[in-house]
Formats: sequence, C-alpha cells, structure tokens
Amino acid sequence: MNMVLVLTGVALVMGAVLAWVNSVTAAPIAQQKEKALADGIKAVMVCDDIVVAKPDTVRQNDAKGKELTYIIYNVRDAQNQDLGAAVESTTMGFGGNLKVLVGFNPNGDVLGYTLLEHAETPGLGAKADQWFQEGQKGNIIGRNPAEPLTVSKDGGQVDAITASTITSRAFLLAVNNAYKAYKATPVDAQSGASKLTK
Repeated sequence: MNMVLVLTGVALVMGAVLAWVNSVTAAPIAQQKEKALADGIKAVMVCDDIVVAKPDTVRQNDAKGKELTYIIYNVRDAQNQDLGAAVESTTMGFGGNLKVLVGFNPNGDVLGYTLLEHAETPGLGAKADQWFQEGQKGNIIGRNPAEPLTVSKDGGQVDAITASTITSRAFLLAVNNAYKAYKATPVDAQSGASKLTK
C-alpha cells in the first residue's frame, strides 16, 4: 500500500513540475516560432521591408480526397505594391511531415523557399533546404508551377536529390500545392496588415 501511495505522489509531483515547465516555456517558444516565420517570409519574398496581411487559410482536397490546409501570407512592399504571397504547405516526406514556406510573385513564379519543419534523413533528404535553391542542381527559383514541377525521373525538368527521390517528390508536391492554393485565393493584403522590417 505504501508503494502505491509513494508512486502516486511521485507521479503527481512530476505531473505538476511538467505542467509548470510547459507554462513557463510556452510563451518563449511561441515567440521564437513567430520570429522564425517572420524571418522566413522576408527570406522567401526576397525583401526586408514588407507588410504582411492577416493570413488566409485555404483548404483543398488532394488527389486521394484528403483535406489539406494552406496558410497564405499576402505581402506588399512599403509603397503598398503587391509583391505576391508566402504560402505554408505540408506534405508527407520520407521521414514524416515536410512543411515548406514558398514565396510567389504576383505571376506565380517562385521567388524563394525555406523548410519550416522536416524529419528527413540527415545528409540525404535534409539537403532539400539547399538543393532546390538558385544556383543548385535542382533550382526551382524563377519557375512557375502552373505546369506542375516534377523530378526528371518522372519526366519533369527538376533534378532530384541524389538518393532521395521520395523527399524530392514530396518537396515539389508541396510547392505545386502551395501554388494552387495561392492562385485559388483572392488577394486582400489590407485586412489585418502588420509591418515586418529588419
């Protein structure tokens, strides 16, 4: 009986400690995520002094009927000129979710991208953070996904990451889906705009 009481007491104390640690760290973690997102938007839009509208959420079904959610950040410059949008898109990679933030200009050309979250294999699929950047083998910067981007192994024009075709396909699917979501959303960068500067 004493053993049960001791174990119950220890479990309650540990639960209380974990809850306290969670409450103490929740705000700094949220602030860090907001800063990473703000920096990511500036990076993928290739501009430091921007105004970002309150995000739009778009839900679309994929080819298998699964509902996917996209977050779209319409972006304007300091002179209120439309720069396009940064779009969060998530697909299933080789190791788990692959969340990509892609910047598009008003024509739908890819301005830049950054990986917000991934669980890909270090040294292989994790190379996606650089592989598709300008000047690299799989460069997608400046391309327009109106005609979906696909790897060369599937008849497309984009070189897949060596030994990581699954990650490459997942990444390009995320970009293609982000483009579709962007083109399906009306541009309204005035509501809830907040300025992001360096």
